[in-house]
Amino acid sequence: MRMDNKRKINESLIAFHGVSKTFDKPGEGRYEVVRDLYLNVQENEFLVLFGPGQCGKSTILNMIAGFEAPSGGELLCQGRPVEGPGPERGMVFQNTALFPWLTVMGNVEYGPKVRGVKKEERRKQAQHYIDLVGLQGFENSYPVKLSGGMQQRVGIARAYCSEPLVMLLDEPFGHLDAQTRYLMQDELTRIWQVEKRTVIFVTNNIEEAVYLADRILVLRNCPTGVKAEYQITLPRPRNYTDPEFLRLRREIDAVVDHTL
Repeated sequence: MRMDNKRKINESLIAFHGVSKTFDKPGEGRYEVVRDLYLNVQENEFLVLFGPGQCGKSTILNMIAGFEAPSGGELLCQGRPVEGPGPERGMVFQNTALFPWLTVMGNVEYGPKVRGVKKEERRKQAQHYIDLVGLQGFENSYPVKLSGGMQQRVGIARAYCSEPLVMLLDEPFGHLDAQTRYLMQDELTRIWQVEKRTVIFVTNNIEEAVYLADRILVLRNCPTGVKAEYQITLPRPRNYTDPEFLRLRREIDAVVDHTL
């Protein structure tokens, strides 16, 4: 289903109103990454931003996180302009960005600790999320002792422990081997179903997009914008070999711009 890029944006948790983003490239002048972007994100939905590499997906996520400011237009969270990072938006990076000198418990409780939450309360909160991601027994382990998949579980638990309204995941499984990636997709789906949050997930893997999403936004190459939108109503857990899954994969792949 094609999306009208100018359609009226309803009240939503995250809303882009004609947002653009440009960067200065040394020796090349201004480089436009995002142009006139309209989109909205509803509470508790699992939204996937899908498109080829270097098409602007991470730039969109970084603007939502408050790491980058729009060059034009308006970006709102809960009806208020996004003017920088905030606790209502939690980020999970591809490289996990864990503190190597802290244990699993130390990493997960870090957000509440910075906010001044008392030790007993934050430890109880952190333990809940450590248990939720399946890392009970590893509370005193350091990141260097954990596998890539386990490190991503810590990153997810750390983001959840700050109790954000929106979870932002920037290709978090891109560096994992195929078997671990499939496992983490299942784990993320399970965690999301237990502890509902709005999730905005960036990927350039079409199977991952269809497997995880309530809704997929297919993005154009730079300057990016929404090229097509798909509501995914397949029941969970999903099957990669299901005929409807394969049909959706083919349909979505046909509209993706694979050239850079």
